[in-house]
Amino acid sequence: MERATNSSSSWIIWTAVAGALTRLRPVAVRAGAVMMLATCGGYYTASTLGDTFGAGGVGTAVVWGATGLAGGPLLGWAGWTVRRGRGDARPLAGAVIAMVVPGEGLWLGLSLHCWGEAAGFLAVGAVSTVLLTVYLARAGVRRYWLCAVLTPVGALLFHLAEVCVLGALL
Repeated sequence: MERATNSSSSWIIWTAVAGALTRLRPVAVRAGAVMMLATCGGYYTASTLGDTFGAGGVGTAVVWGATGLAGGPLLGWAGWTVRRGRGDARPLAGAVIAMVVPGEGLWLGLSLHCWGEAAGFLAVGAVSTVLLTVYLARAGVRRYWLCAVLTPVGALLFHLAEVCVLGALL
């Protein structure tokens, strides 16, 4: 359970949900940035107060803050687009959301060799992909199947990004 609460995918999923609940796209994009920065700030504040501030200290917090500032708007847009967007961007946005959990599962398995936890993340990622793809199909989105096709590709890219970022931090 600790791995799930201290994972980038749990932060990202809630940012996408916030974007989906927002009515206006520009607000969803800004809300994504604010949500990721607030999550990062809250995490490092709690770590400091609990005297568990991790390796890398302030530099690590700055890297994750910058990553959140870059990724937050993307995830806010993706959440908004899956729910309210039009056209072929919707399955792409669904893949952007769905890719994060299996991408983290790949990192857990391939990089950390925590295959039990990786299997859980990969299973949740597969279920999320199916649910988003079915949602898009029921919403009448043309090329809804692209969500299922692009998610594994995105998961691999997400894994590689985590390897690069975390490899630089650890």
